[in-house]
Amino acid sequence: MAAVIAGLCRRLGRAGLVACGMTALGACGPRPLALPVPPVDGNGRSARAQLVREIDSLVRDVRFANAHWGVLIVHPERGDTVYAHNADKLFVPASNQKLVTGAVALAQLGPDFRTRTAVLARGPVRDGTLEGDLVLVGRGDPSWSDAMVGEAMLPLRDLADSVQRRGIRRVRGRVVVATGHFRGPRLGFGWDWDDLEYAYGAPVDAVLLNEGLARIVVQGAGAAGQPATVSVLPTPAAARVRMALAPTLPQPDSAGVDVTWDDDDRAYVLRGAVGVGKRLAVRVAMREPARAVSAAWLSALDERGVEVTSGSATDTSAAMLVGDTLTVHASPPLADVLRFFEKPSQNQLGEQLLRIIGLERAGVGSADSGLAVVRRQLAEWGVDSAAVVPRDGSGLSRHNFVAPRALVRILDAMRQREALARVFRDALPVAGVDGTLANRMRGTPAQGTVQAKTGFVDRVRSLSGYVTTRNGETLLFSALCNNWTTDVREVERVQDEIAARLAAWRYRGPADDVRPAAPR
Repeated sequence: MAAVIAGLCRRLGRAGLVACGMTALGACGPRPLALPVPPVDGNGRSARAQLVREIDSLVRDVRFANAHWGVLIVHPERGDTVYAHNADKLFVPASNQKLVTGAVALAQLGPDFRTRTAVLARGPVRDGTLEGDLVLVGRGDPSWSDAMVGEAMLPLRDLADSVQRRGIRRVRGRVVVATGHFRGPRLGFGWDWDDLEYAYGAPVDAVLLNEGLARIVVQGAGAAGQPATVSVLPTPAAARVRMALAPTLPQPDSAGVDVTWDDDDRAYVLRGAVGVGKRLAVRVAMREPARAVSAAWLSALDERGVEVTSGSATDTSAAMLVGDTLTVHASPPLADVLRFFEKPSQNQLGEQLLRIIGLERAGVGSADSGLAVVRRQLAEWGVDSAAVVPRDGSGLSRHNFVAPRALVRILDAMRQREALARVFRDALPVAGVDGTLANRMRGTPAQGTVQAKTGFVDRVRSLSGYVTTRNGETLLFSALCNNWTTDVREVERVQDEIAARLAAWRYRGPADDVRPAAPR
């Protein structure tokens, strides 16, 4: 029987076996990506029809009998729908929600937009002494991170330098971090409780250090039996830590550290042990981002020789947003920020941008005001309000819903705006090259020719973006899958194969494509 099935594999190829359901037997083994789509065959059947049949066979595979697939592929300039399957059904998009947030941010704020953080003096300055509070006023700058500026503390040190250059050597008051420009919850709507201790589930605020990410570094002692040491970066205030580690083990490679959040103690608890000289770093969420910035700001001033007599504090009141401006720090332009948002799929930048949109365009830095601006912009682009249900800026919430057609329309809206199109596309991961697609579709026609956003939460996998065909045509596509029980790699394989087949395809219009190819 195995020999018979193997022979069928060779004669029918993958598409034929999928159509007859024989892949359920597993006889053909792993299926390669991006087999070239044949041109018009001797019977006059078009490459387009062949492509449609093969995508159908992928999404209707018996492995996905209980899954929910939605796929839409269009040629935007011709208004040509190449393929559609459940294109108007709603799906949880996961991080494909970042396409929505990034597009609206770019359209509303422009590629040159910069977020500005001010330092205010609330009191007179006499003989180098500020007789009052020194206030840092945040408006959501997302760029104070190791990833974006090299070291998260650099912007704070620059601000401290500016204060010193103004002749201030002493603050006879407090150092205050004012967060009043942001209102409402600092977490996305409906975020899962289990996600909150991880770096990707960190809360946001009007000031945010290192994307809300703290690094707990555990260093084994130089001799067995001695206690390990722990440090927290970028500032000790980024995370409270309670040690429950065993003494250092004799073997250098012996390492096993577990980090859990203790809600009663409001601290991360470290358990386990490390070997002699071993160094481990664990990323966790900053539970109190404003408090961490407040401590880091005080430290930066101390490094520059500015004495503060009354310590540091955070304040949400509107009163703290007013004072004499000493200095202002500007973020990189939005065009640069988007690359650090879309390519690595950074959740906290999405939540910051959503609130910045609300602050700059509705006057209120809240998720709700940002979402109101998002809905207005989508309506201007002709996106059906029933096709998008946005609830956060990152896609971590499972309460977001979107149809493939809505995502494709957003991709097209960006494509049509010459000043924004290149910025938007350049921010997306490139297949086989960088971002969350760096290790996908390598060695296929999609490598370097697909720019698309990924998305992944439990039982959700998304891929939407742009693909350049073999003959240089641009197609827009969205391939969303929810609620499967097969291996997630099978879902990714289908999405990758669709993208790779489009990249290998020589697109022709529907009228031309039904004709046999001209003889050479």
